[in-house]
Amino acid sequence: MTSAVMTEPGPQAADEAPVVPEIVRRRLAPPMPKDGWRSWVATAVIVAIAAILRLVRLNLPKGQIFDEVYYAVDAHHLLQHGVEWDEKQNTGSFVVHPPLGKWLIGLGEKIFGYNEFGWRISAAVAGIIAVLIVIRLGRRMFRSTVLGCAAGLLMALDGFEFVLSRVALLDIFLLLFVLAAFTCLVMDRDHRRLRWLRALERGMDPTQPGRAGRPPFAVPWWRLAAGLMTGCAMAVKWSALWYIIVFVLLIYIWEAGARKSAGVRRPWRDTFLDETGWVAVFGLIIVGVYLASWTGWFASSKGWDRHWLASQGHSEPPILGALLNLWHYHREALHFHDTLDKSHPYQSWPWQWLLLGRPVAFYYQSNGPCGSPTCSSEVILLGTPVLWWSFIAALAGLAWFGISRRDWRALAIGLGVIASIVPWFPYEAKDRTMFYFYIAPAEPFLILAVVYVLGALIRSPARSAAVTHSPGGVELLEPADRRLMGTVFAGAYMVAVAVIFAYFYPIYVGKIIPYAQWMARMWLGSRWI
Repeated sequence: MTSAVMTEPGPQAADEAPVVPEIVRRRLAPPMPKDGWRSWVATAVIVAIAAILRLVRLNLPKGQIFDEVYYAVDAHHLLQHGVEWDEKQNTGSFVVHPPLGKWLIGLGEKIFGYNEFGWRISAAVAGIIAVLIVIRLGRRMFRSTVLGCAAGLLMALDGFEFVLSRVALLDIFLLLFVLAAFTCLVMDRDHRRLRWLRALERGMDPTQPGRAGRPPFAVPWWRLAAGLMTGCAMAVKWSALWYIIVFVLLIYIWEAGARKSAGVRRPWRDTFLDETGWVAVFGLIIVGVYLASWTGWFASSKGWDRHWLASQGHSEPPILGALLNLWHYHREALHFHDTLDKSHPYQSWPWQWLLLGRPVAFYYQSNGPCGSPTCSSEVILLGTPVLWWSFIAALAGLAWFGISRRDWRALAIGLGVIASIVPWFPYEAKDRTMFYFYIAPAEPFLILAVVYVLGALIRSPARSAAVTHSPGGVELLEPADRRLMGTVFAGAYMVAVAVIFAYFYPIYVGKIIPYAQWMARMWLGSRWI
């Protein structure tokens, strides 16, 4: 995108507003859909669908399934002791994930009791909120309520997000906070660009040095909110670290882009000079939120190695001693993560995740009755196949349209996917135990990639009776039904996702079905068993 050049508007009255070229106006603040409250009605309908699906029979299966045996129990102990607890040793327990996700699970247990509904409800709420956010995010990014609602409906009907929303694991909270942080940054981008437009409308000359060529000072509240959400993501799982790098990169790219669109002579230099301080504040908020999530450990003397320095015969000065003890804890946890190579029947490699090469069985029972001699009841973490297999084509389309159109949305979505998948590839060489649910933070970005490509197909030039001329002078009639075909394809795709989700629904919720019906859903045979 080339820099906009401000042309002299010529003589004008003193009280006449400066003329801002339309191209600059649209680059800095493209209009949002004008459906207002109607967009919220559509949003509410899709969120209600997501809520009903996730809340109905949430207490089933009974008992703790898969890693609920860790996280539901740790959450219960946090409520009792303020730290994770080893009941056999009657002391603080060594855990390798930060506490926030378990505190959120504990919140549900505090309100609804230490039972299946209690330890799963927080995950369900997180999954529902994620659907709400992705609708409004898609609407803002694509400037289309239809496309925003399509993104939300795809997430509501994705088996991966659906199952994660119905079990007490940490990954749904990581997904939610990463998505919320990214949404806050998109809001920050829009608000900052609007500030530049308003300043230009008031007569600011962006070529002037210093404050004379800048909009009035304003605190970037949305950016600071993004720091808060990113800190929460880090306080759930350390894999959010890669999103910190992506988010800082996007802040600089988007700020430089705003200045370039406004006509600033040295947009990149000015961006680094003006925004690095705010980026530092962004980072400090992340650190502060992360440390705050360990409040229970700081406030207790019972946490694992809470007084490690003292146990080694060293003094523990106030504050610094506690931080050094926490640093030791983190070194031990990092060593655990780096050396985790114990074989697991449901482990998988990053290249398999988009292919659904090895989903994770959270629960399986063969007890009946189901009207057949042999029955099956399973909860399997498996993305809706037609949706997940289309992610691969969507990423190719995202790259094609993004490069050809130099579209900021394609870059942001692509980086969001990369941050969740690529960092895990080096661990494959170490035979590090990994699971399909590690891709969770990428799922909203993958859905946005699909919707981006669908939008590109629907919005392709389709001027009826549009006549162009080839170099040879032959008139070419552009197909009038190209937009219609894109819309039909998108609609058929959405229906296919809904139908396949309904087909797999029994093995997402642990419904007791005949073994033959269960086996019919194992499309990749032993890979899914």
